[in-house]
Amino acid sequence: MDYKTAGVDIEAGYESVELMKKYVKETMRPEVLGGIGGFSGAFSLKNIKDMEDPVLLSGTDGCGTKVKLAFLMDKHDTIGIDAVAMCVNDVACAGGESLFFLDYIACGKNYPEKIATIVKGVAEGCKQAGAALVGGETAEHPGLMPEDEYDLAGFAVGVVDRKDLITGEHIKDGDMLVGIASSGVHSNGFSLVRKVFEMTKESLDTYYVELGTTLGEALIAPTKIYVKTLQAIKKAGVTVKGCSHITGGGFYENIPRMLPEGVRAVVEKDSYPVLPIFKLLQKTGNIAEKMMYNTFNMGLGMVLAIDPADKDKVLSAIEAAGEKGYVVGKVIAGEKGVDLC
Repeated sequence: MDYKTAGVDIEAGYESVELMKKYVKETMRPEVLGGIGGFSGAFSLKNIKDMEDPVLLSGTDGCGTKVKLAFLMDKHDTIGIDAVAMCVNDVACAGGESLFFLDYIACGKNYPEKIATIVKGVAEGCKQAGAALVGGETAEHPGLMPEDEYDLAGFAVGVVDRKDLITGEHIKDGDMLVGIASSGVHSNGFSLVRKVFEMTKESLDTYYVELGTTLGEALIAPTKIYVKTLQAIKKAGVTVKGCSHITGGGFYENIPRMLPEGVRAVVEKDSYPVLPIFKLLQKTGNIAEKMMYNTFNMGLGMVLAIDPADKDKVLSAIEAAGEKGYVVGKVIAGEKGVDLC
């Protein structure tokens, strides 16, 4: 009896590491110390010393049941972008820059090419965020997970000068809400998505005119990473008062998270285009409108609270970063929460 007979292939693990190294190298920053494959990732904090009061930020998340879609489509090169996005976007919401990222892949059986393809996506997400991929773990779980399945999660560590921390505490009556477009469903609500649509190859390969692509391609579109867009807004001289990453819980759960007591967000549903995938989801699943906004991002991946005087600067910075921004509402005095009208 040996470890391989028990279901864990150490040699496959070695091969996975070798295959993914070229992708990991592409994410390196000057602050990364040492090579790839050590027991821990080392990152110099030398550049942080110029900050008045550096604050470390962290975020951790996974891709949820969106990984099921990757299994069905046998498409594994973008799910890693989702894992990175869910973490670095949260760090960016606090005004921070993500410094480095680590991933964790649990699988039933280690197929080196598949694992390397997943990490390729993780590396791409890190490049989009400007974060170094300094380490990770691939754990083979025979008997616990089916051989052809995996789960993916990770965490990001970032930094911000305390004076630049976005806390929401200064949001007040009269402030403006600006939304930044999403790329689709992102990585939330897939348990509902999988109940609405038949998850078969035939169904996912079906082309929809209103989507301009197949159902599968529309659903698996990777989560947008907003790090550089928010950095562009900051470089434009704008102080973002509050920032909400629209993830699980949609508008109703996430927008209030950036608000202080005594103010309420009002979002105008017709102020921006709801993406076709959400219209198709709602129609096919006969889902109530409130449930849609309480589950999905509905076409907005980020919502910012700003001073109305900064509107033009913010919208111009968003456009210059290659994204689409919309004035979607306002802040009013009232009980903390959100109204959609």
